[in-house]
Amino acid sequence: MAGHTTVDSGGPTRPLNVEQIVQKAQNYDYNPLIPLKYWFRTAATLLKEAEIYEHEGNDQQTYMLLFRHAQLVLRNLSIHPDIKAPENKLALVQAEKDVQNDLARLEILKPRINRRFERFEQLMKDRDARKASGQIQKHESKSSVSDLKSDYRHRRMPSDPTVAGNTETLAADDNKDLAVRLAHKELRRRAVARKATRQAGISEEVEQGRRTAGLWGNWEAALANNDKENDGDTLFQQMQNVRLQAEGSKTNGANHPTPLGSSQSSYKYPIIPEKKTSQPPNSEQYTARYREEENYGLNSLSAKPPKPPPKDAILSLYGSPPPRPAKYPSSTADLASRSMAASPITSELRPSTVTFKPSAYLENGSPLRTIFLPANLRHDFLSIASANTRSNLETCGILCGTLISNALFISKLVIPDQESTSDTCETINESDLFDYVDGEDLMVLGWIHTHPTQTCFMSSRDLHTHCGYQVMMPESIAIVCAPSKGDWGVFRLTDPPGMKSILNCTQTGLFHPHAENNVYTDALRPGHVHEAKGLEFDVVDLRPKRR
Repeated sequence: MAGHTTVDSGGPTRPLNVEQIVQKAQNYDYNPLIPLKYWFRTAATLLKEAEIYEHEGNDQQTYMLLFRHAQLVLRNLSIHPDIKAPENKLALVQAEKDVQNDLARLEILKPRINRRFERFEQLMKDRDARKASGQIQKHESKSSVSDLKSDYRHRRMPSDPTVAGNTETLAADDNKDLAVRLAHKELRRRAVARKATRQAGISEEVEQGRRTAGLWGNWEAALANNDKENDGDTLFQQMQNVRLQAEGSKTNGANHPTPLGSSQSSYKYPIIPEKKTSQPPNSEQYTARYREEENYGLNSLSAKPPKPPPKDAILSLYGSPPPRPAKYPSSTADLASRSMAASPITSELRPSTVTFKPSAYLENGSPLRTIFLPANLRHDFLSIASANTRSNLETCGILCGTLISNALFISKLVIPDQESTSDTCETINESDLFDYVDGEDLMVLGWIHTHPTQTCFMSSRDLHTHCGYQVMMPESIAIVCAPSKGDWGVFRLTDPPGMKSILNCTQTGLFHPHAENNVYTDALRPGHVHEAKGLEFDVVDLRPKRR
């Protein structure tokens, strides 16, 4: 599927409406040549990400992921070439049940998203009206350049719904220490919640229902009467209707549905009436409006001019030159304290208060969320793999973690049951691996493996293996360690041309050439992967001899 500012001073960006989110949700690549098992894992990952974004209060990204999940299941997976296999039919039934939940949640999210967008538009119109009526004081002209920049920031169309909201946007490279603190706090909170759930003897199904009911009410009862009648065609019709409602099209019942892939839209924004009055608002009305504009970051051009500073403050400001800034030591501890002091949100460190900006972009322009990699993970992995390395056998591990504030944190190094040779390492008993991943509420973020005697590179087999990971999540990475050469690297497939080239490749040899030369690239120097000192992680060895 840039910048070095610690905090984006532009504040919240313009929100998206449902139509814009739907267009982004439909923008994904589907290839039926990829085994269906990978697509089912992709669908599960979409739901897991949606749940996290929902918990953090990001309605826009939640809506996009739920809509994409529903369309993927109903439009693509239901006609996949592998769907006739008995195990795949069962998996599809469960996926379609998940889609029913999607539909109910989308209906709840839709009016919230549109109301926020419409209110933002109305506030912008009001501000423009005040500017036109000359209520902006002349002394504010000194800051006209910064006002124009702020106006541009708020009016521009956001390209990523994950950063279109009211949270502070942070650059990952400049806030590693804060990211580590945030991750440790959130991971501990989630671990305590899972432990409490298990001790109470609550099943995963019941717990999932409670999470959903906390926001969406008793939607299960509302759907109960239809569950027995719903089949693939009915679900497909429901998804079409949701799409029509999202775009604002008018239909009569289920007649003449718009095709799911249609890009046309007749969505019309509702007009919010304005009261025409020549009287200025009273103080209470003004205060309420000012606070609402402050929430959107629009009060920089408020109609009410600020109070002038005291004369003694002006004299002290211009009477003597400002003091020279102090010189800071360059130690790591001092740099960390300065980073914390510079951030306005360290006192209230919660995932819902910050959003990490994308650190890099695919070759097609799609943003890549930051992956925070524990700095000492590869050293611990090489220690685990040392016995195989001495025997000239490869070793592989799975990089698992979670999503926090639009960034991905690797928190588990899972060593799966595997079979190795000098040039290959194949995971076996994958059901055990995914049972553990699902039970711990983890996401698969990539893999790591050794080249005992060879150099650090992605072999043909490695490229085909990694393609399955990157299909599930574009940010997925492959770490290659070459201990005999003292080298290592973090890689991803280019897109384009790498992903398409590997997906279309039908060669099966361990080492075979591909038509394109740049099929993979470095993801660390530079890229979307950032090593984070102090980021904690656990090692979980699922190999039978070590359980």
